[in-house]
Amino acid sequence: MTTELYIDRVLSQLPRTTPRREQIATELRGHIAERTAAGQNEADILGQLGDPVALAESYLSAVPLARVSFGRRAVAKFLDVVLVLAVAIPVGWMAWKWMPEQLAPFALVTAIVLGSWTFAIYVIVAEATLGQTVGKRAVAIRVVRESGARISIGQSIVRQ
Repeated sequence: MTTELYIDRVLSQLPRTTPRREQIATELRGHIAERTAAGQNEADILGQLGDPVALAESYLSAVPLARVSFGRRAVAKFLDVVLVLAVAIPVGWMAWKWMPEQLAPFALVTAIVLGSWTFAIYVIVAEATLGQTVGKRAVAIRVVRESGARISIGQSIVRQ
């Protein structure tokens, strides 16, 4: 693994909104360059620094976490619901117009089920990959582990 790949792996574990993110990258490059100048092998240096995920979590542990109020969470969820409805309602209306009359009684149930699944998948993917949904971003909420690292897909599924 090269120095840049190692640093990219560390940074990929840090949420984009992490304070000092670029400073961390600069410090890592400088630290590795100092050791290389002292005659150490790049592979040995990276081995001494350890797993990039563990190193990223050690940086994140220094960032204090704060609980978010119920009101801000509710506003974020409301914004996410509005976003999904803004897409689902026009699609549902077009499907309703083109649907045979015999299927009309099943349309509402199908729309509710598909809308629920769409919302759940949207939230799971957004929280696991970006650390926040559009609504959470609007009210400045990040979803993280206690260490400050992003949650995994599995953790996001359990949350939902």
